[in-house]
Amino acid sequence: MDHVDFVQHLRTQYAALRAAAVAAGPDAPVPSCPEWTVRDLVDHVGLVHSWALRALRTPVDGERPRPDDRPADWDELLAWWDKKVAELADTLAGAPADTPAWTFIGPKTFGFWSRRQAHETAIHRLDAEHARHGADVPSLLFDVEFAADGVDEFLTRMLPRAARRKPVERAGRVLFHAADAGRAWEVRLTPGQPPEVGPITGSATDEDATAAGTADALYRAVWGRPSGAITSGDRSLLDGLPRP
Repeated sequence: MDHVDFVQHLRTQYAALRAAAVAAGPDAPVPSCPEWTVRDLVDHVGLVHSWALRALRTPVDGERPRPDDRPADWDELLAWWDKKVAELADTLAGAPADTPAWTFIGPKTFGFWSRRQAHETAIHRLDAEHARHGADVPSLLFDVEFAADGVDEFLTRMLPRAARRKPVERAGRVLFHAADAGRAWEVRLTPGQPPEVGPITGSATDEDATAAGTADALYRAVWGRPSGAITSGDRSLLDGLPRP
């Protein structure tokens, strides 16, 4: 996937997230984020979108940007959010992927932000769908390539970052297999060390734990959302993965 694809996914997932949030209503609980209401969810995503927009305008070596203050009124918050996301997407779309920008990890480019914001928005779209539909969220919301990329971004970029705050406590090898995408990842865990993600080093039977299914199911699973992924082996290794 490229920069243009990610910007389009950002727009698409935002529209779906907003529609689900409005349909659920601001006071609805968010089952996949138990301490949040939909209003909390929208406030959080608005914070992230406004922060990312500021990051695009911050020099590579500048200080960490601060997010904007958000309106307290629900309708005003939605209108403000619409404006910020449109500005974020248009700013990303108006420059090449290698345009320099401040980032908190990874390459310091616009391309980092288009990918990160597309997946941030998609995962929180899931949260809004759960607030709206409960357990009856459709099982295939994301196309195969996008979902597989989301698994890859989590395992190769977000997981190592999360492990700096919550170190790995147990040793083991975990296999993630997205059959419909034809992709697999092996995560090697060593206590106190950053997770290592790479090609499979042995047979599937050598793994301590496995998660398999559609790319969509694995995407939800690695982010700790309800998922149809099939797990085997030591499930505690999967549940214990550090998450942002």
